Amino acid sequence: MQFRRICYIFVCFVCSSIIEAIDVNYHYENHQNNKDGFGGSTGGDMSLWIDEMQVKQFFNGFPMKIHAILDGVVLPYVLDPNFEKYLPVIPSQVTSVNFTWKSGENRNYYYDFDQLQSFDMNILKKPILSIESKGLVPKKPKIFQVLIPCVGNMSGVASFTLGLRIIDIETNQHLAGTPIRLKLQKQCTYHGPDPECDKKCGNGKCNNEKICVCPTGFLGKYCESALCYPQCQNGGTCIAPGVCACSPGFQGLHCEGGICSQKCLNGGKCIQKDSCLCRRGYYGPRCEYSKCSIPCLNSGKCVGVNRCRCRKGFTGFQCQTKTNRSHCSSSSSKHPRNRKRKSKKKFV
Repeated sequence: MQFRRICYIFVCFVCSSIIEAIDVNYHYENHQNNKDGFGGSTGGDMSLWIDEMQVKQFFNGFPMKIHAILDGVVLPYVLDPNFEKYLPVIPSQVTSVNFTWKSGENRNYYYDFDQLQSFDMNILKKPILSIESKGLVPKKPKIFQVLIPCVGNMSGVASFTLGLRIIDIETNQHLAGTPIRLKLQKQCTYHGPDPECDKKCGNGKCNNEKICVCPTGFLGKYCESALCYPQCQNGGTCIAPGVCACSPGFQGLHCEGGICSQKCLNGGKCIQKDSCLCRRGYYGPRCEYSKCSIPCLNSGKCVGVNRCRCRKGFTGFQCQTKTNRSHCSSSSSKHPRNRKRKSKKKFV
């Protein structure tokens, strides 16, 4: 259930990124009407994705497809430096990632995996490709594997990166948004000589005294509790180091933001499920009501009960009166600077 919650957060994040980058209706119809056995389209442009079955295996039965590139467009969430934080950790029983890709029948692309890196070589070995590190992207959908082997003598979570350059052969230019630096997290579990101790010590390592030693990011007698700092807010649960599963109605890296089914109006801010924090001068479930029973005119802002803040050039309790700028110029003769100096009388 916790994995489903965090995956729901990730789905919202992915969908909002796709909406910003591409015409979703076009791609939806294109992929529905032109599917092949891999779930991608046979025509179109360069695409790279992890299919539903693989993602379902990763994230406890949650079915979705994760695109890194879709019809020649590198999706914005892949470029987000915090991308790995939106994904649950790949479980220890998963030892490889299956990617599907294609260039499209009328396009020619050259690929180069220029970075395969583990950020903790004590826990996770360097990723291994099932294909050559350089070559041509296949025209029709084809699967390749990235093996992510654990070292085997220590439990913990390690990050790894896949670096990929895509070059259009016709233009000799990089595909916009590449090189990609796809960063993911992998859980590794050490199974020591004492099976009973290992069963209890889920995220740690049993020492010779049958005491569970926890890796960084876990605590508890059996390393059963993950550590999140800052702590998960609004009833959120820490399910992996630095990863929060939010309660229904909340979102964000630390579950700090609310989800409002209807948008808060007049500059209001969603602070928890369907609850808006209104700006001064407004009230109501969605901040839809003004505290000014008589409305402010000429783009004035209501800042309190029947109090208006007028924009430049207007005055009055309703901002109904335009200031007369010509008044100063007409009375300029009264300004001390414009008065004629009286001639001093000379005395003989």
